[in-house]
Amino acid sequence: MIKANNIQKFYGELQVLKGVDLHIKKGEIVSIVGASGAGKTTLLQILGTLDVQSNKQDSTLFINGVEVTKLSNREMARFRNEHIGFIFQFHQLLPEFTALENVCIPAFIKKTPKGAAEEKARELLDFLGLSERYDHKPSELSGGEQQRVAVARALINNPSIIFADEPSGNLDSESADMLHQLFFKLRDQFGQTFVIVTHNEHLADMADRKLTMVDGLIGSADQMVHT
Repeated sequence: MIKANNIQKFYGELQVLKGVDLHIKKGEIVSIVGASGAGKTTLLQILGTLDVQSNKQDSTLFINGVEVTKLSNREMARFRNEHIGFIFQFHQLLPEFTALENVCIPAFIKKTPKGAAEEKARELLDFLGLSERYDHKPSELSGGEQQRVAVARALINNPSIIFADEPSGNLDSESADMLHQLFFKLRDQFGQTFVIVTHNEHLADMADRKLTMVDGLIGSADQMVHT
C-alpha cells in the first residue's frame, strides 16, 4: 500500500527527516508516536502528498503502486482526491456549510453528481450516528460530532488510505475512545488502511503496528501490537 525509501526533509539547514524507510500493508492500522519535533507530522504530510521530500531524485514513494512524486501537480491533486482521506485534530470543517455539505465537498471536487454525493454523504453520516445532524453547521455540533463529520468527509470518495494527524487530540476521553473504536470498525467494514500520528498511548497501542520516531528516523523502539 505504501512503500517509502530514504525520505528526507530539510527546512533551510534543519534536517527534519533523515532518510525514513517505511512499508505499510493494505488494511493495516499503523500508529506513529514520538516526542514533539521528531518529524511525525512532516512524515505524515509527505506520505499524504501534502508536502514533498527534499531529495526527490534519490528517494521513492509509492502509494497503491503509483510513484506519486513523478506525478504532475494536476495528477497529484487528482490522485489525492481519489485515493487519500485526511482527518486532522481541529476538524477543518467549513463553518458556513452544514454537516452534509462539508462531507460532500471532496465528492464535488471529484465531479460526482450532486444527488449521488448527497446520498453517499447521508449513508456515511447515518453510519457514524449523525442522521439527526445533516443540516447542522459545525458551531451547532459537539467536538466529537464535528470529528465524526470530518471522518465522513475523509471517506466520501472511498479512499484506500486514511491519514490522521492527532485525530483525538482535541476530544474528551469518551469521544476519543469512540473515535478510536470507529477506526477499527471502518477498517473491518471498508478495508481502509490507516496511518495515525498520535500522542495518545492507548490509541497507539491499539494499532496493528506502532512506529516510534526518534530524531527524524523510525527508531528501534518499533513494536508489533497484536489485536
